[in-house]
Amino acid sequence: MLDIAEELTRWVEQGRDFAVATVVAVGGSAPRQPGAALAVDSEGTAIGSVSGGCVEGAVYELCRQALADGETVLERFGYSDEDAFAVGLTCGGIIDILVTPVRGGVYPAALAAAAGGEAAALARITEGPAELLGTALLVHPDGSYEGSLGGHPELDRTAAGEARAMLDAGRTGTLVIGEDGSRCGQPLTLLVESSVPAPRMIVFGAIDFAAALVRVGKFLGYHVTVCDARPVFATPARFPEADEVVVEWPHKYLESTEVDGRTVLCVLTHDAKFDVPLLELALKLPVAYVGAMGSRRTHQDRNKRLREVGVTELELARLRSPIGLDLGARTPEETALSIGAEIVAARRGGTGVSLTGAHTPIHHDGPDAPAGRIGSVA
Repeated sequence: MLDIAEELTRWVEQGRDFAVATVVAVGGSAPRQPGAALAVDSEGTAIGSVSGGCVEGAVYELCRQALADGETVLERFGYSDEDAFAVGLTCGGIIDILVTPVRGGVYPAALAAAAGGEAAALARITEGPAELLGTALLVHPDGSYEGSLGGHPELDRTAAGEARAMLDAGRTGTLVIGEDGSRCGQPLTLLVESSVPAPRMIVFGAIDFAAALVRVGKFLGYHVTVCDARPVFATPARFPEADEVVVEWPHKYLESTEVDGRTVLCVLTHDAKFDVPLLELALKLPVAYVGAMGSRRTHQDRNKRLREVGVTELELARLRSPIGLDLGARTPEETALSIGAEIVAARRGGTGVSLTGAHTPIHHDGPDAPAGRIGSVA
């Protein structure tokens, strides 16, 4: 439910009653992953999605019912082909939906934290005794927590510790622990939703291709920085959609700024005096993606220069160069699309080949957190 936190926070501030349906488990080719949510208020207004349209109508009615009776329910939706109008997932997957009326508890605080870009994790029981279903903890980065899962006191401490570990990794997913907080005894399944600040995209080189890539990066949910040593080109007026524009030598800026395992670095300068010291540093950092623009000849020359300054073959193997997927791109917008597509493929474990005629999975579970507030699925 944290994926629609901004809208739900407004509902809380307006004093609306509402129920939230959250995807808590998936199987097969499900359209949405755990954490995806649809909310319905007492006036019948709906926001969000749990299936991309397949079962939205039935889930909408479950939310209305939860608002009426105040009960939390867990419902499974699976594939149906016997009746074209039956409630089912035509994609062939299975999803479990937890429907919870939201009336106080830790939910408002969790929504406010996510809407404000703060790091926080919401842990909820999705399988277990009926009286515990939907109970929730809000876990902070320092390990402190609010609320209770309603069982053994050790259950709260154990769940908070597990949720904090998932929050540290920026992951959303499920875990199983015992009702008394141990790994034995009556099992309980918890969904942990991690809300983390948007991942960073740093675009080096204030050129027209960078302006298009900024727009793609924002669309994908990144916090986008443009960096260039030339003040005449690196201006907010030229990059109005960037979160920040920095005038600095690229390698010096990269030395001083914070990056993590979700950060993507796009080097569009294709000038050796900028590229070589920048990439020498970038390829040693634990970031998600390093790509560099240039022709095949530029790529070969750049690799030669990087080897001369001590970059290893293992480090060079991390470099996506020439940057982007082969889309036949010509314009800055097309090129930005090819770069964005390669970043998504790298994050999700995709091959980049056409799905037509392929036998690869449509949905991949990549190792890194996705862009946006909600982390990757465990």
